[in-house]
Amino acid sequence: MDLFLEGSRVIVTAGAGGIGRAIVEAFLAAGAKVATCDIDEAGLASLPDGVWHRRVDVGKSADLAQFIDAAAEALGGVDCLVNNAGIAGPTARIEDLDIATIEQCISLCLTSQFVTIGRAVSHLRQSKNPSIVNISSLAGRLGFKLRSPYAAAKWGVVGLTKSMAIELGPDKVRVNAILPGIVAGERQCKVLGARAEARGISFEQAEAEAFSFTSIQDYVTPEQIADQVVFLASPRSKTVSGQAISVCGDTGMLG
Repeated sequence: MDLFLEGSRVIVTAGAGGIGRAIVEAFLAAGAKVATCDIDEAGLASLPDGVWHRRVDVGKSADLAQFIDAAAEALGGVDCLVNNAGIAGPTARIEDLDIATIEQCISLCLTSQFVTIGRAVSHLRQSKNPSIVNISSLAGRLGFKLRSPYAAAKWGVVGLTKSMAIELGPDKVRVNAILPGIVAGERQCKVLGARAEARGISFEQAEAEAFSFTSIQDYVTPEQIADQVVFLASPRSKTVSGQAISVCGDTGMLG
């Protein structure tokens, strides 16, 4: 299927590894021009040739805003913004959380998306195929025991997505969110490991319990997320906006 993305100009946050890197590579395969940022300098250095990149801590709003400006200039405009940056946050009961840890999680997972959208929107309004894709989480629909800062931030991403879809609709800017389920990779292993430690069970028990709430008992791959993002950025989805799309194997609960 031709997605008509040849020459499209795409900004992806946190594109050096994991889901972000899969998104970068999927856009490149579709013929797009890509700019990305990350704190992982080694990961940035190993990106395919032609990817414009810069080391940026998305928790530093001024630096993040400057990155969007520089990326837009390097690409000659912006057709798609993908807000992928975020962290897993702490695994703890509410009474054991400290404010600094809560604020860090919300800053990286949610506030950063306000910054990038606010900075990129003037460029998107000039595009013939403008779109924004925000990476949320299934925790942004179901909640997540012992992961309340993360879940709260990801619910916020869905609220931001819905609001921006309405606000930017008159400018034909599509805004959608992806809600991944249990995604294969190092971050998910750390999450399950932290849950196992917090509950005094084995990693294997934590993993089995997580899949027990899922119809298709398998990990979602970063490439599946990337495929969905690329489709939402294509003209083929020109009337898809304001959606929170779960890619989760039909997960009913995050235990």
